[in-house]
Amino acid sequence: MTRNILVGLDGTEQAKTAAEWAAEEALLRDARLRLVHVQEPVPEAVVSFLVGRTEEAWAEEMLARTADGLRGRHPGLTVTTEVLPTDPVPALVAAAEESELLVLGSRALGSVAGYLIGSVGLSVAGAVERPVVLVRAAGGARPPQGPVVVGTDVRQPVDAVLAFAFEEAALRRTGLHALYALQLPLSAGWGPAVVPDIHLAVAPEIRRSLEDLLDPWRAKYPDVEATAGVAVRSAGPELVGAAGDASLVVVGRRTRRSARGAHIGSVAHAVLHHSPVPVALVPHT
Repeated sequence: MTRNILVGLDGTEQAKTAAEWAAEEALLRDARLRLVHVQEPVPEAVVSFLVGRTEEAWAEEMLARTADGLRGRHPGLTVTTEVLPTDPVPALVAAAEESELLVLGSRALGSVAGYLIGSVGLSVAGAVERPVVLVRAAGGARPPQGPVVVGTDVRQPVDAVLAFAFEEAALRRTGLHALYALQLPLSAGWGPAVVPDIHLAVAPEIRRSLEDLLDPWRAKYPDVEATAGVAVRSAGPELVGAAGDASLVVVGRRTRRSARGAHIGSVAHAVLHHSPVPVALVPHT
């Protein structure tokens, strides 16, 4: 089976940046790039260019132009294009099942761009059973040397999330930073004086557990320098803060069978809306 990475395009700058990121990823994975457009109302930003043309003609031209540009900037990259004349959610979900990775553009502090605005984009990201990477126009061109940051939970570690994060770090020949954020109940700060700071009491034990969790992955990926970090606060802000110097942030999300609705989890939602770098959502059961 031919390996491929799928990109949903709609003519927006966010989608163009996503395609550029996906092209680099395809070369790292020795995969081909598949560009698709789902026929939906055209983004307002490009309506003025549609006089005398059908949406399908515009879409085919947009895909061809994008593909030609990517081939020119990335010699050796195989790019295919396709217009999907159907509802965007099931179309992208079905197409993603034939791919290793789905890449979409995303807006800062908002939802996914273009025809993927709002509940549609979140439905796609929450329904596919493949990893989804969301790329922001302002942050997609970051150099690949930055570390991969992955959010994890020592109480319920997920192999699929760590496997994806370590593989990405290995492909980029960079390091990995695993972060566990322990959010204690508010009452924890009001304990007796014999435990003046429960945060300090808990963090070392959690760090040891996190180090133990990473050791098998370090053995499997000896060229990836993996570090561990523990924070006692909400996971979303911690991951966003750690993303500043990263090339990619990886978070897990539980697999949902529904093709509608935003089911990506509160942490993933916060990171997606605020991370300055691409965010990978990795499904797990």
